[in-house]
Amino acid sequence: MTWDGGDPIKGRILKGIGGFYYIYGEDGAVYECRAKGKFRREGVKPMPGDFAEFTPPVQGAGGSVDEIFPRKNQLPRPMIANLDRLLIVVAAGEPEADLQLVDKLLLYARAHGIPAAIAVNKADQRPDPSPILQEYAGSGAQLLEVSAREGRGLDAVKELLSGAFTCLAGQSAVGKSTLLNAIAPGLSLQTGELSRKTARGRHTTRHSELLLLPELDAIVADTPGFSILECMEMEPEELKDYYPEFFPFAGECRFDGCLHDREPQCRVKQAVAEGEVSAARYARYQKLLQELTERRENRYV
Repeated sequence: MTWDGGDPIKGRILKGIGGFYYIYGEDGAVYECRAKGKFRREGVKPMPGDFAEFTPPVQGAGGSVDEIFPRKNQLPRPMIANLDRLLIVVAAGEPEADLQLVDKLLLYARAHGIPAAIAVNKADQRPDPSPILQEYAGSGAQLLEVSAREGRGLDAVKELLSGAFTCLAGQSAVGKSTLLNAIAPGLSLQTGELSRKTARGRHTTRHSELLLLPELDAIVADTPGFSILECMEMEPEELKDYYPEFFPFAGECRFDGCLHDREPQCRVKQAVAEGEVSAARYARYQKLLQELTERRENRYV
């Protein structure tokens, strides 16, 4: 049943294109609206995921977004609000996983209280479980191994998505759209190809758009890309607090406030050396720590 006039109703913004916002109303219909001028004056930009109160179009008059409700979280690039979960998708085969990107996504999710999961797709390309699963075993993220092509692990993904708003993130050509098509064939999303010359994917998702999965009572967003760490206000000393695998050892370091980098008698570094913490993930932690340190130094140049 759709709105037939009267008071404004509530809904959720699915996408914004060319100044128009498409809102999924509480009545189950989708409406096209423009944002009121007050948002521009107040410096507020409606974004996909926003809960809003709006007046639908009626009798030739255009609809309007009247109010944006407070956000519990948001991603900066692309702009998406009110996530329940971030699902990071990587490939077991090609393209080679950009784990530095995965680390940044986990960092951002944890800093903003967004539960995170990692799905290793294209499991059919490897005879054995992906080493990525072991590398992130202590990260606090839920781990899944799936094959959209073979249908393996799809039930676990459906359970993860059910009843929630989940944002899918990751490199191009890791199979995000293919995974969504396997779960909900009616979406018919365009899928990307892997460049033979560079083994890199071609972007197929052009803008942020929320997709409805009624059979799962779920909403998902397939995003065109992220620029995460550059948007975060974080001091180097804070970084260690977002690595759960460090927590069992950090209290045994010699120095309070140990950054687990160059300090002597660091229990975390010992854990890395003894194989209790992933050496590869620790090396990327050091790289991020250096990046944050250099950024702070450049502020005062």
